[in-house]
Amino acid sequence: MSTARHTKDTWGFREGDPITDDLTAMRLLGGGENFEAYLAFDDITYGPVVVKVVRPGLVDSETVLRGLRREVSSLETVNHPAVVRGLRAATAGERPHLVMEHLEGPRLSTLIRKYGPLQEQQYLPLAIEVASALHYLRRVGMVHLDVKPSNIIMGAPAKLIDLSVARTVERAAQLTYPIGTDLYMAPEQTDPPATGTPGPASDVFGLGASLFEAIAGYRAFDDGDRDGADLAARFPQTRDLSYTLPEDRVAPDVAAVVYAALDPDPDKRPTPSELAEGLEPALARVPRGRLGGFKVR
Repeated sequence: MSTARHTKDTWGFREGDPITDDLTAMRLLGGGENFEAYLAFDDITYGPVVVKVVRPGLVDSETVLRGLRREVSSLETVNHPAVVRGLRAATAGERPHLVMEHLEGPRLSTLIRKYGPLQEQQYLPLAIEVASALHYLRRVGMVHLDVKPSNIIMGAPAKLIDLSVARTVERAAQLTYPIGTDLYMAPEQTDPPATGTPGPASDVFGLGASLFEAIAGYRAFDDGDRDGADLAARFPQTRDLSYTLPEDRVAPDVAAVVYAALDPDPDKRPTPSELAEGLEPALARVPRGRLGGFKVR
C-alpha cells in the first residue's frame, strides 16, 4: 500500500484528541498498512502507553481484525522481561485497538542509521537479552517471525516488540506463503513449504541478521530484486551471505556465533540458549559498564 493511501486513511489524531474515553493522543509514532500507532496518555494506568489503532477504512475488515486478535492472543501468552507487554485491547467496535506498554529507548534500526555500528558493550548485551526472549518464546511454543532491528528497542534490557505476525509453532509450520521482512526472514520463510518449515530457528536467523547489522553498520544481504518473481533473486539469503563482518570490529568467537545463526539450514543454527552461551565469554571480556540483562539457561 502506498504512502499516499496511508496518509489518506488515517484517524488524524492530534495532541489532546480522545482516542477512546480513557486514551488521549499525544503524538503519532508511525504506522503500517493496517494500523497506526500513537503515544497516548492512559487514564487507567495514569501514564503514557502505545496505542495501535486499526486504520479507519479497515475497521470492518475481518482479515485485519483477525490479525489484531492474533496479536492480542500472542501478547496474552507471552510474559517475559525482554518482550513488550500488552495491557488491554478492544478487537471490535468503532476503533479496534491494542494498548501496550510504552518503552523508553530508541529502536536498534534508528541507532544504526544515525550512528553506524554499535560498540561491543552495546551489541553483546542486546544479543543475549533478545536471545533470552527467543528462548522463552520457544519454550511456550511461539514463533515471532519478524525479528529485525526496527522491532528491537534498546534499553536495559533490550526488548522485542511487534507480535503482529507471531504464531504458535504449529501454525507457523502450516504457513504456505512468506511472512516477515524480506531481508531478515530466514530462507525457510521465503516460500514455505517449498523452502522449508518456519519455526523457532527462523527467529534465530532474524536475530543473527540484526546482530550482524549492529556490528557492521550494514546488512548481511544485498537488497535483492524486490519485484522479481525469481525466488533467489528476491531473497539473497536463499543463496549465501552477500557481505562479511569487518574483522577489525568483531572478535572471531562472536563472528562465528553470528555466522552460525545465519546458516541457511535451520537444523545447523544454534538454539537461542546456545547463541547466548556462545556470546557470554565475549561479554565477560568487556569492561563493566552497560552490562545488565540476564543469562539464558
